[in-house]
Parts: sequence; C-alpha cells; structure tokens
Amino acid sequence: MAQEQMESETKRREILGLVNTDFEITRGFAQPFGATLLRGGINFSVFSPNARIISLVIFDRCAATSVLEFPLDPVINRTGNVWHIFIKGLDTDIRYGYRAICDKKKSKSNPLCRQDIVLLDPYARATCGGEEWGNPLTIKRKRKQHTFRLSVITDNQFEWDMDRPLQIPLQDTIIYEMHVRGYTRHASSASSAPGTFLGLTEKIPYLKDLGITAVELMPVTDFDETYPGNKNPQSGERLLNFWGYDPISFFALKASYAKNGGMGRQVSEFKSMVKSFHQAGMEVILDMVFNHTGEGNENGPIYHFKALDARVYYLIDPESGKYLNYSGCGNTLNCNHPVVRDMILDSLRYWVTEMHIDGFRFDLASILGRGRDGQVLSNPPLIERIAEDPILAQTKLIAEAWDAAGLYQVGDFPSWKRWMEWNGKFRDDVRRFVRGDEGMVPVIATRIAGSADLYQDDGREPYHSVNFITCHDGFTLHDLVSYNRKHNEANGENNRDGNDFNLSWNCGIEGETDDKEVLDLRSRQVRNFAALLLLSQGVPMLLAGDEFGRTQQGNNNAYCQDNEISWVNWELASENKDLLRFFKELIHFRKQHKNLRRSRFRVEKIKGRPEMSWHGLQVNQPDWSAKSHTLAVLYLAQEQDANDIYILMNMDEKEQLFELPAAGNQRKWHLKFDTGQSAPDDAYETGKEMLVTDQQTLRLKAHSIAVLVSL
Repeated sequence: MAQEQMESETKRREILGLVNTDFEITRGFAQPFGATLLRGGINFSVFSPNARIISLVIFDRCAATSVLEFPLDPVINRTGNVWHIFIKGLDTDIRYGYRAICDKKKSKSNPLCRQDIVLLDPYARATCGGEEWGNPLTIKRKRKQHTFRLSVITDNQFEWDMDRPLQIPLQDTIIYEMHVRGYTRHASSASSAPGTFLGLTEKIPYLKDLGITAVELMPVTDFDETYPGNKNPQSGERLLNFWGYDPISFFALKASYAKNGGMGRQVSEFKSMVKSFHQAGMEVILDMVFNHTGEGNENGPIYHFKALDARVYYLIDPESGKYLNYSGCGNTLNCNHPVVRDMILDSLRYWVTEMHIDGFRFDLASILGRGRDGQVLSNPPLIERIAEDPILAQTKLIAEAWDAAGLYQVGDFPSWKRWMEWNGKFRDDVRRFVRGDEGMVPVIATRIAGSADLYQDDGREPYHSVNFITCHDGFTLHDLVSYNRKHNEANGENNRDGNDFNLSWNCGIEGETDDKEVLDLRSRQVRNFAALLLLSQGVPMLLAGDEFGRTQQGNNNAYCQDNEISWVNWELASENKDLLRFFKELIHFRKQHKNLRRSRFRVEKIKGRPEMSWHGLQVNQPDWSAKSHTLAVLYLAQEQDANDIYILMNMDEKEQLFELPAAGNQRKWHLKFDTGQSAPDDAYETGKEMLVTDQQTLRLKAHSIAVLVSL
C-alpha cells in the first residue's frame, strides 16, 4: 500500500509540474493540423476518419510512460474527420502523441488501429526518441522491442535577420549532393560536431572554395536507422539505414543530425546551418521522400498513418488488403488523395517559409503522378499543384522521374515548364561514350547540348536537365572507372541488391591496383567524366567526394553502410589534390563563360555563323558514324563572353589529330584543359593558359578531352 501511495504522489507531482493555475480545456480548432502555440495555450488537431475515439496522450519527458491522457469527445472535439482540443496552462515542454480507438467492425478490417500504440503526430515539427544515432527509444509490444517516437512542440522563433532563399538562376546552378552524417563523420573531417548540421556548417569554406552553388542534402526528416536490423555477414556488424529513405515524418528533422537534438533544438541548429550557407552564397536543396514511408507493408512498424487511416494514406489492394508497392520499399503513399496532397503541400510550404529552403529533389517522383488506384494520371493534380503553388513559385523543383515499378518518365515528366529532372539518360549516355561504346557520338552531342530531344518539345530549356554521372545511388566516380561489377556482399543480401546495369569500365583490372598504366587511364577517365559534366549545357550535379576520389570499395548500394564505406575520407583531398584542383578549375571556367550555361535551345547566328557548332577530326565535318569516337564543339565569342571555346573529345583507343578552326577576333588558341596530360598540365589557371604552338592542328591522346580558349 505504501508503494502505491508513493507512486500516486509521484504521478500527482508530475501532473502538477505540467500545468499551472490557468489550466483549462476547451473545444479547440480543426485548423491548422498539428500542435499550435496560441495565446495562453496549445491547440492540438489531427485527422482520423477511422477512429471512434482519439485520445491526446501527454508525457513529461521522452519515455514510454505517459502522465496525462485526454479522451476527445466525438461530439465536442470533432469537426468532420478532424479531432481537436485546446488546452490552456499546459507546459510547452511536454511531449505528446495520440491513441486511436476504432469500433470493433472497423478494427477487423483495419487491425492496425491498436489501442496499445501511442501515435506520432504527422504534423509534428520535431520528435524525441531518436536523439542518439543508432540507439533510439524503444517500447515492448507483444514481447518485441519497437522503436518509439513522441511529438515535440516548437515555437519557430529564430533570428533570421534579412535571410531568405537565394533564387540563383537555374542556368547558373551547380549542385553538390551530400549526406549530412557521412560528410563529416570520418575522423579526418576534423569536425567539432561530426555527422551533424553544425559539421556541415564547418565545411562551408571548403565548399565555397570548390565553387558549387547549392548543396542537395539526402533525407533530413526523421527515420528509424535501426530498421530492419540486418547484419554484415562478413563481420557481424549491425547494419543501419544510413541513407534515410524511409521517412516517418515529412516535417520533423532527424534529431541525431544535430549536435544537441534534445527539446527540439535540432530545428534551430538546422536553421543556423541554412542561414550560414546563404551568407556564403550557397543554396540548400532537400531530398524529400513523398513516395512511401517507413511504416513498410502490412507487417511493418506503426507510427501514425496506418492507425489514423491506412486507406487514406496508402495505396492498398481493395480485394487482398495488401499494400501496393510502386516504391520498392513496402508501401506507396496515396499522393493524390486530397488529404495526402494537402499534407505534402503543407510540408513543402513549411520548409520554404519557416526553414528558408531553396528547392527540393523528389525521390521517385513518378509516384506523385499515380492515382488512387495506382494508375498513371495524364494530368496529375499533385504535380500541377506543386508547380503552380504561389509560395513555391521561386523554388527549384527537381524530379527523379521514375519509380521502382518500371515507370520511366525522363523527358516526359509533367512539367508545366517548372519541373527540372534528374537526367538519367545523360548519366547513361556519357558513361557509354567515355568507356568507348560504338554509336554514341550523335547521342553525346545531344546530351552536351542540353538534351533537346527530352525537354524542348514541352517548352523547357537546357537548365531543366540536371546532369549527373554519379549520385548516392550507384558507384562513386572513382569506382566507376575501377570496377566492372558491383561488390555489395557487406550489405547482407548475397550481392543481389544494387543495380547490375552500371555501364562502368575498370580499365583492365578489377578493383584497387598499383599498375601504373591502369591508374593513368583511370585518372584520364575520371577527368573526362568531370569535363563532360561541367562543360555540358544544363545543371551539373556532383556527388560529394568525387572531386577527390572517394571510394565505396565497389559497393554500389551503400544504403546500410554507416562506416568508412559511406563516410567521406578527407585525407583523400590532400592525397588527390591534383584531381581536386582540376575540378575547381572546371567549375571556375564554367562560371566564367556564359556560353557553357545557355538558357535556350535555339542557336542564333553571329555574323552568319552559328554560335554553337559541331566538328570532327576535320572542321565542319563531324563524324556521326557508329565507329566514330571523336567529336568537337565550337562556341563563338559573344558580347558577354569575349572568348571562343573549342572542346575536343577523343574516346578512341588511339590518339587522334584534330584540325582546328581559326580563332576569332585575330586571337590565338590557348590550351585550358587536357585530360591526356599529367598535373599541373591538365588544367591551366585563368591567365596562365598555354599558347598552342600549331594553330592548325592538335594531337589528342586516346581517351582524353582538351579545351581551347581564344585569347
């Protein structure tokens, strides 16, 4: 009895610690969703047509045991399918969740509406329970441990001063894709807060010196890195969901990406990071995953949507009750249901208005165009709403224009002249050309010119193509020239995972080697890829660490490798400083010359000559035949660009002699880049370009690219 009295007294004190003398409960408001701080109290609102009763569950700390629970009256605290309550005098430092109770008939058809689970608020701006990477809060259900999250209230107060999204023109954009944790987690990063938003902030001077204009962050919204809990069969090491493409929130940040993510402080740390990037002249783009969630299929974990109403939030087969899986991750978000559509738009507006985000990359964006039965819509309302939304009008919208069910829309993604696309065809065609495949010269010319075959017919321009050769998904640039096949054994899936269609070439030996001839060829190939990426029309995107030779040891699907396979090793920046210098010079050269950042497909004439023209081993005679491996492109000097530029490409196995056109304005050709030469002669600094001795011809090594500029 004494023990019970002590527990009762402890409970009473906990409750009194959360309320004050003004404590009062009233009906509340249906809008906005989530927990909203109003004068004198907090309004809570959640959508759930499936529930017979919703209870608001209050916690005084991030723990499995609640302190208070308020059942909402379905007559007083419900408007339509929205449950709401306003509480005055409640401490804003509480954590909270919801308990959904369904009637018996509905619970048979939807067994996921379980009374023993406290649900995360889908609109929560912060969560608790995941502050320590790899060690989340758990709760026991049916003799098993389950990851547990609670919702945290934030006040959005932050000193932005005059900060705002930068709105850098698309044609001037250079994107750098990175992983928040992986970029500074390695000891060589020398970060004071490795693996965090603050750690990224410390790398801003490096990124500014590199010359990129935007960072694209892999998912930063909350996810459970410990699910599903596989192991490395080689070492027994626990494998984690490193990439984070399994969101459990579209609003709340990953708390463990903050140096101190307790009490919602991850929000202010993220805002500080964005503000710092903006002060350095760089944009922040978020990789958003709206195609599926971390709740998986009917056997997966339950956080919110499954219990609130699975048939609203997910695509489900009406006959079998099975989750439709167009994402390859167990479920598919019902993106074009009006409630889900509004949630996605609310999320995007939040990131722009409250967090000052400059743009978004949409993972498996083709799913956003599927209807409520899974069929592809001819005029998808969500994609149009995003394109035409007034708050999002100046943001960058980038679609990964395919999904895991075979829908491939590169060049055909519904655009309203707003959407950019990850150009997967650029990636594949450049890889084929550089490794020496036949029949690629006509195709590579189209890709270099901005992929008019994909984008011109619907009114888009070259800058709607996001050109990339590598990204998080696949080989790094170093591995692309070092491996013919994937080596994913450490992922624990018997090397079945990851793409088998890599279009890579190991240059003669699989994996690491000390063979000088092979290493020299690999070095040329890496520089060839870099040159084609940064000298092509469109928006280039680099993978973090490619500029100094980062490797994943042949793993082309390192989603579960929270270790040195995925972490950026900063020692390579010093070891491969010549490669890093080459990238910097390319980026600087691109920024110097508007001819390399065209904003239109239409080719004008300058004094009767086309401003952009194609050539081969002989001037004005491009060789479009299947056996050809050589091509050259000439950009004429314009009013705003005082130099002619001549780019020569030889992907043949033999050296080739190119005839040179006459440089304009009585100038002479000077060598700016030559991937066939060793550093420092592979890239000359501005003002130090080497005069070409023979102004009539230039001999180019096998598998190499040269760039001439008239001076």
